[in-house]
Amino acid sequence: MSKTILDLIGNTPLVESKVLNTNPNVKLYFKLEGQNPGGSVKDRPAFNMIKCGLERGEITPKTKLIEATSGNTGIALAMIAGIYGLDIELVMPENSTKERVQTMRAYGAKVTLTSSEIGIEGARDYAEAKVKKEGYVMVNQFANNDNWKAHYETTGPEIWKDTEGTVTHFVSSMGTTGTIMGTSSYLKEQNKHVQIVGVQPTDESRIPGIRKWPQEYLPKIFNPKKVDQVMEVSQEEAETMAKRLAKEEGIFAGVSSGGAATVALRLASTLNSGTIVSIVCDRGDRYLSSDLFG
Repeated sequence: MSKTILDLIGNTPLVESKVLNTNPNVKLYFKLEGQNPGGSVKDRPAFNMIKCGLERGEITPKTKLIEATSGNTGIALAMIAGIYGLDIELVMPENSTKERVQTMRAYGAKVTLTSSEIGIEGARDYAEAKVKKEGYVMVNQFANNDNWKAHYETTGPEIWKDTEGTVTHFVSSMGTTGTIMGTSSYLKEQNKHVQIVGVQPTDESRIPGIRKWPQEYLPKIFNPKKVDQVMEVSQEEAETMAKRLAKEEGIFAGVSSGGAATVALRLASTLNSGTIVSIVCDRGDRYLSSDLFG
C-alpha cells in the first residue's frame, strides 16, 4: 500500500533503556520522535495545526503564514506548508544551529533571524508585529489548541497501546507544552494515577527546546493542573545525558531529549516499581554544528 509522507507522521517506536536505567524493578522506555519524517515530535502538531486551519477556512492558499520558533516546530511547519503549497515565514534567534535554518529553507520557507539577545521572546514579538501591521496569519503554536490535540489524538494513545496500559510515569521537556498537555489529557483519561512529569531548565541554563517562560509569554495552551510534578535540569546535565544517550544507548538526540532523560533516570532511581516513558523529541544531527558532540 502506497503512503504519502504525511501518513508517516506518528507511530514512533518505544525502545527500552538497557544501559542507563539500573533499577531492575523499573522499565524505562524512550519514545523516538526523531523517526517522524521531519525529524522531530513537532511534525504531529504542525500537521494538525495546518490541516485543521485549512479545514476551518482560517488558512487558504493565499494566506501568508508566519511563526516564531526555536527550531523543530519551524522545520515541521516548513515541511507541511510546502506539501500544501503554502507560503510561510519562520522567525528564530540568530544563534540557532545552521542545520535548522538550512533545513527550513530546503523545504521552501523564508527564514528571518532575530537578535540572539532577545531570544525566542523577541522572535515572537517580531512575528506578532507582522501579523498586526502586514496581514500575516500566525500559526500560533503557543495558543493553538490543535497543537496539544495532536498529542491527545496520537502520542497519548500510542504510549498507552505500546505499554499495554502499564505506563505509570510520563516525562517530557516543556517548551510550547503541547506534547505534555495533550499526552497528559489522554493518559489521565485512561488511568488518573499516571504521573505526568514536566522538565524545565534551571534559571541559569539555556537549553534549546526547553523553557521556563516569563509569565507574559507563558503558552496559553498550558494548564498546570495537567502536570503532577515539574523537575529542573541544568544545561550541563542535559548535554552530558545527550552524549550518553548516543554513546551508551545508541540514541542520537538533542539537548532537550537529554534533559528529559536526565529527569526520567532520576525518577527511576527513586521508584520501587513502574513503567516510565520519556520523550526523545528529535535527532542529534540537528546539533552537529554546535559544540554539543564536539
